[in-house]
Amino acid sequence: MYSFKNDYCEGAHPALLKALVESNMQQEEGYGYDTFTKEAIRLLKEKIQNPDIDIHFLNGGTQTNLTAISAFLKPHHAVIAPHTGHIFVNEAGAIEATGHKVITVPGYNGKLKPEQVEAVLAAHPDEHTVRPKLVYISNPTELGTIYKKDELRALKEVCTKNNLYLYVDGARLGSALMSAENDMTLAEFAAYPDAFYIGGTKNGALMGEALIIQRDELKEDFRYSMKQKGAMLAKSRLLGIQFTELFKGHLFWDLADHANLMAQRLQDGLAANGVTFLVQASTNQLFPVLSDQLIEELQKKYSFYIWQRVNEKTSAIRLITSWATREEKVDQFIADVKAIKNRIEKKQTSFA
Repeated sequence: MYSFKNDYCEGAHPALLKALVESNMQQEEGYGYDTFTKEAIRLLKEKIQNPDIDIHFLNGGTQTNLTAISAFLKPHHAVIAPHTGHIFVNEAGAIEATGHKVITVPGYNGKLKPEQVEAVLAAHPDEHTVRPKLVYISNPTELGTIYKKDELRALKEVCTKNNLYLYVDGARLGSALMSAENDMTLAEFAAYPDAFYIGGTKNGALMGEALIIQRDELKEDFRYSMKQKGAMLAKSRLLGIQFTELFKGHLFWDLADHANLMAQRLQDGLAANGVTFLVQASTNQLFPVLSDQLIEELQKKYSFYIWQRVNEKTSAIRLITSWATREEKVDQFIADVKAIKNRIEKKQTSFA
């Protein structure tokens, strides 16, 4: 059984494990004051080209979203998000459990548009409703699509106009920035959000996300929020070492690029065999539309999510490639789809 279910099935890239082992007996301070975390922060500030940002390392994406968003908002504040947003669908109501309503709007291929933000604001005009204060998006989206520079700029403009925070979930940010459709560097992307995070868990790390806070008013006392939410790791070196390894050279980008290339190979091979897709994505998430018969046969050899029903006989599945996906497994999946499709079609023809 080979998994295309997510991009964290494997452990970590060997370079990160090697660095963890080699530094294992070195004594260090805890709670973010170790030399490795300081070096990781230095590297990221250099890559982002902004020495004035605050950087905090947390264990995982849900914890980062929960800790950051709950710290940034007052009790009566709400979040605007696309209806596919991770904080709305996949985090067990974590944001709303802190008292902040998540207001959702239909996503356009997973993306949020400025006019949708304006419409939500118009529907929440005064103190008798919650006050929308933070716009949440992810890049790439939950459908594998990405925001281009003009789209991100437009969202930033509507946020600035209405004094809203723009927050970007970057669990797969490496994949977005290495997309063939992307038109931004990390530094150019980083100029727009008030806060965002760079995901390590889904790009070769054992665990870890780097939260970047740019807006000054959001920086104050953030470490207190981390402590309250159980997000302050005593052995912070574990995260610092990994992000140092990812960003001291080109490893972070190479791993994301490999995941994207494997997804593109998978997409091209499936398309060549007549498979259509729910959306056209350019990152490491694919949503092919397959017959229920074909899906049932594939599940005997492969693990993946069934994303949504398309009609009475077909569904869209989600396939995710990772930094560790092997080319031969991609080719085998394509070959199996072809063989099973041919078998089903031959059987249907014989009964016609």
